[in-house]
Amino acid sequence: MISNLYKKIFIATDGSEQNKEAVKHGLELAKISGAKLYAGYVVDTAAFASIPMDAGWEMMYELLEQEANDSTGLVGKMAEEEGIENETIVLEGHPSHEIIEFAENNDIDLIVMGTLGKSGLDRFLLGSVAEKVLRNSKVPVLVVRGSAAEEE
Repeated sequence: MISNLYKKIFIATDGSEQNKEAVKHGLELAKISGAKLYAGYVVDTAAFASIPMDAGWEMMYELLEQEANDSTGLVGKMAEEEGIENETIVLEGHPSHEIIEFAENNDIDLIVMGTLGKSGLDRFLLGSVAEKVLRNSKVPVLVVRGSAAEEE
């Protein structure tokens, strides 16, 4: 039985261990619903806004871009193995804003993402990407917590 509830699912990945559960859920939902899957990673260029552009910045950016391609490529490969139509996306900017903008501009039916497991002062000062997406997205969001052992 294939559902028509989800036709396009966006998995926001960061390549972390905590994100594995979210990827599993997104893949399963895409498989069950016959949805096209988009695996996306946001290179957080906002973090580098105050750093002068030099060779060190370029090297760091290249590393982040490689991590993005590796992370989305892995999800894409997993989707292909399950026979799920998919596309990988690498975005640049502030993660929560880019995720929301991509989802709204591409008629995404569901955003699937994991938590980073931040707590205490870190979470208070920065807020989590998942929280910001959840609060501001017009598109439904499924936030999947990683296992307790992974988040410690």
